Amino acid sequence: MELSPLTLNRLANSLLGAGPAAGGIAYAVRADDVLSRLAACLAVIGFAVIAIRGYRLGVRCEQATLVIRGYLRTRVIARESITGITDFPAVRWTTHRGRKRWTPITAFMTSTGEISATRLHKERALGKLQRWARP
Repeated sequence: MELSPLTLNRLANSLLGAGPAAGGIAYAVRADDVLSRLAACLAVIGFAVIAIRGYRLGVRCEQATLVIRGYLRTRVIARESITGITDFPAVRWTTHRGRKRWTPITAFMTSTGEISATRLHKERALGKLQRWARP
């Protein structure tokens, strides 16, 4: 089962990287020296990665694992390690060595300024995830 935000949210999530990347391109074009252009190009690459990952934020529920794609990393959690899904939203889980962990799900975080359809979609996706995670 693949759970992801609405397309409008996915586009908004990608703006976190796309906006600064566009600014970096504008700076690189106007930069005077090679070092400034190189720094701007590296920043553009980094922001482009964040833009792509922002668009791909989401959760994939497989038979035995939960895959959480965030802005900076993808976390794979064994289903039997999951101890709960919070309303934050986050996954509470335990490592094979017994260490308690907590992984936020940025794709379904809500804010006060959201439209109701977006909030409802995120709440439904979180509900599906909570039902999937129950033993």
